[in-house]
Amino acid sequence: MDDNIYTNLMAQRNLRAAPNGFSKLADCLNIPYDEGRGVHEQSAGFTRLPEWDFGDQDYPLMLGHHYLNLYRKQVVKQADLVLAMMTNGDAFTLDEKRRNFAYYEARTVRDSSLSAPIQAVLAAELGHLSLAHDYLAEAALLDLRRGGESGGDGLHIAACAGAWIALVMGFGGLRDHDGELSFAPRLPPLLTRLAFRLHWRGADLRVTITRGSVTYASDGDITFRHEGKEIHVRADEQTRFTVDPIGDAPAPPSPRPPKRHTV
Repeated sequence: MDDNIYTNLMAQRNLRAAPNGFSKLADCLNIPYDEGRGVHEQSAGFTRLPEWDFGDQDYPLMLGHHYLNLYRKQVVKQADLVLAMMTNGDAFTLDEKRRNFAYYEARTVRDSSLSAPIQAVLAAELGHLSLAHDYLAEAALLDLRRGGESGGDGLHIAACAGAWIALVMGFGGLRDHDGELSFAPRLPPLLTRLAFRLHWRGADLRVTITRGSVTYASDGDITFRHEGKEIHVRADEQTRFTVDPIGDAPAPPSPRPPKRHTV
């Protein structure tokens, strides 16, 4: 594929962060976009490929179809552009994220166990909280559920890490664009509390999210953003904010909706 958007965005970030600066070169990298559909292309020309027929398919697709056939259609193994919107979220507007997410949900079959955690993060950010919870369960229970993959030969360590990503970056809203720590917490209907801690620039930050509030506590001075507002927490102090409940937006269409599990 030419001009994979995730690859090019990460290359841009590295070029701009280089000590001598390569900003002009970074600006030359192509970020594929389909003006007619109003969505970014996973790679150059992706939205012009023929659509895949999702009727009566056996999954994973990669076990029943040759890669050359899959790569020539609008079918996605795992959330690639969605990953770009997580790691490079500041490169997309909110409307672009919404359109991109809806477009690629209908084409992503999650043949990789690494896909669901990333889809959970963007689903949570865009208000599809129940869908995000389903993707969290898919990642967290990968080695436990009957009828699927099991941990008999070992754990899917990347998927285990993905469950943490779904929780902390999804429902905790953690981001670190341009080296700045930020949170935008929100819980799905089936979760009533989420707590985690991070080590950030010499300080241990503890975050506790409930239905109506979020509390930040630290053993050292720390600065971050909460819902876009700069926050300072001093050593051995805590700060509490009210969290306004948000509606659970309907999930975009998916070729294979995740099975519902309770976490």
